[in-house]
Amino acid sequence: MTFDGFFVVDKPSGVTSFSIVSLARRLTGVRRVGHAGTLDPLASGVLPIAVGVAARLIEYLDEDRKTYLATVRLGIATDTYDAEGAVTAEADASDVDEAAVRDALRSFVGVIEQTPPVYSAIKVAGKPLYRYARAGGEVPRPRARTVRIDAIELLRFEPPVVEFEVRCGGGTYIRSLAHDLGGRLGCGAHLAALRRTRSGGFGIGDAHTPEALREAAEGGCLEDLLLAPDRAVERLPAAILGGARTRDVADGREVTLDRASDAPSCRAYSVEGALVAMLAPAAAGRWRPRKVLLERTKQADQA
Repeated sequence: MTFDGFFVVDKPSGVTSFSIVSLARRLTGVRRVGHAGTLDPLASGVLPIAVGVAARLIEYLDEDRKTYLATVRLGIATDTYDAEGAVTAEADASDVDEAAVRDALRSFVGVIEQTPPVYSAIKVAGKPLYRYARAGGEVPRPRARTVRIDAIELLRFEPPVVEFEVRCGGGTYIRSLAHDLGGRLGCGAHLAALRRTRSGGFGIGDAHTPEALREAAEGGCLEDLLLAPDRAVERLPAAILGGARTRDVADGREVTLDRASDAPSCRAYSVEGALVAMLAPAAAGRWRPRKVLLERTKQADQA
């Protein structure tokens, strides 16, 4: 049985993203497995797992918009910016009202500069920041990064708990958003719980629990839960190539398309409907193969 596509997993809280990847490897027998958009162990929700050739499309998902439901606890700041960290400061948050929370949340919408948590997987000198932090001593300060937050909606305010939905671009740290919210309100805060409900074209309605994947594998119907690889890129424009241009793209040569587009990438299909490659714009209507997907060695994908 061939596995090429995406399993969308509803990751439980307390489980690492890597453990879900390991589960997919065991169930499918495929070595080439990866995930799009790491979820912290504390977080739950949508975790796309790419199997086989779909693993080459993960970068397109990482660039996609994501939606989260966040629960923030006001009045307590932690070193990890979430509930698993050590308390670094406490303050009385009883004078914070709903209007102040709404104003603070609105201030984060748009293109902003955000400093990632010290306890994060961002690498400095080839080493993840969380390893510096866990080793003690001096921890390199992560650089602020430009991120985009499209919308934040306050769902519940029951002091000291704030619950909101955030739609944002890739690379946004919701832990940092919680920490910065506490800073704006002057009382400190940390992320108490997080659930991702959408990652690119995959929503919570597409997701299956790890238990459901195990049961499907035991019943011999695991493939029924697999989504096509191009689900990861269906938001992008598409082109259907004739036989000659399909061969050109498969051989890594540029092609001319009869369509104009400002998109950074384009899906290229054969007339039979196979996803041939992902193309990137070159010049004057020409597109170059960025990732050729048609030709691959099946044996290299299998364990």
